[in-house]
Amino acid sequence: MNTEPVRRMSKEDRREQILTAAGRVVAQVGLTGASTDVIAREAGVSQPYVVRTFGGKQPLLDALFARVADRIVAAFADAPTDGPPEVCLGRAYMRLVEDRDVLLVLMHGFTASAEPGIGEATRRCMDTVYRITRERLGDDVVATRFIAHGMLLNVLLAMDSWNHPELDALTALANMTATAAELQAKLA
Repeated sequence: MNTEPVRRMSKEDRREQILTAAGRVVAQVGLTGASTDVIAREAGVSQPYVVRTFGGKQPLLDALFARVADRIVAAFADAPTDGPPEVCLGRAYMRLVEDRDVLLVLMHGFTASAEPGIGEATRRCMDTVYRITRERLGDDVVATRFIAHGMLLNVLLAMDSWNHPELDALTALANMTATAAELQAKLA
């Protein structure tokens, strides 16, 4: 029998637990299905606790999108510098989207940008990522292509394109770059 006292989670740890659960829920069911009740069940806490912690569903979603945006910005800001900038930034992106929930929450954020908190987080994220990319790549055109390619990969990954070989044109598009194939292999 274990006689060690049960350690209670700190408020900040519990907050992080709820945000992690919210990310899983939003990734799985989208914003509409992500009720505070569903998120609470996923987090293993009560629904009133979620509401007390965040003040309601929208403040919780705002906090989730700010957290994801910060994680994306950090991945690009902290990208290695030990090789060609485009390769280093690409690897940082690949490590980031290994967590499919991050990718799917981001995609939901883009479509929910009319919500002030979510819109501010997603716009700030893209602005900062583009700024970092432009500085690292040293050219607006190259940086724009890099971001555009990344957005195409986001969409292809979100659609699970590689697992639908019956759609031959989509499969060809998905397999056009080594980066796309590498990403799919990592996410499989």
